Amino acid sequence: MRVLAVDTTTERGSVAVTEDDGVRGEVRLASSEGHSRRLLPAVDFLLQSLGLRPGDIEAYAVTTGPGSFTGLRVGLSTVQGLALGAGRPCLGMSALDVLAARIAGAAPASVALMDAYRGEVYGAVYDGEGGPVGRASVGRPEALIARTPAVTAFVGDGAERHRELILSLRPRALFPPRSLFLAGTLGRLAAPRLKRGEGVAPAELRPLYLREPDIRRPAP
Repeated sequence: MRVLAVDTTTERGSVAVTEDDGVRGEVRLASSEGHSRRLLPAVDFLLQSLGLRPGDIEAYAVTTGPGSFTGLRVGLSTVQGLALGAGRPCLGMSALDVLAARIAGAAPASVALMDAYRGEVYGAVYDGEGGPVGRASVGRPEALIARTPAVTAFVGDGAERHRELILSLRPRALFPPRSLFLAGTLGRLAAPRLKRGEGVAPAELRPLYLREPDIRRPAP
């Protein structure tokens, strides 16, 4: 199955086309200015580079969160529009699940951490094969680390930011070097599920926020 995968949950945005469990091409966009102006041109560039038309895509995958509120809206709305126009199914996946899959097998347990700012992280604990252990949450990293065994692998920009803290609490922690651009892995994970008929209509995609938007009222 040929899948177009999109990740815009962080500043490291990416778009990939996967087919037969392999990545045919991927465009990576590291930018602090958001993805609204770059995402569709990146999709167009990738398809043209691979000699594909929009109609050649059989399904779409997108990371639904957690992450940047603006980034999530851009990624979800773009995939919804493309899939609706082509009449193709979609699959949304947690960015934390995709991160965990990148280090499956590295340790008896793993943790995916994304920087949530304010000294907090979005995070989830997984078993050695990347299966979730409990629910994803947002909070202080210390609370999540306390739920992990002595030998645990950590991945994500939250793990990078809080590396010293993690090592102070878990001296045997592992940090497998992995790229944090997720679209290629997302597409490969989504393909078998889409083949099994787990795809949904574009309108059924929902964001995974974990935290309410920070809406500030103007001063009187």
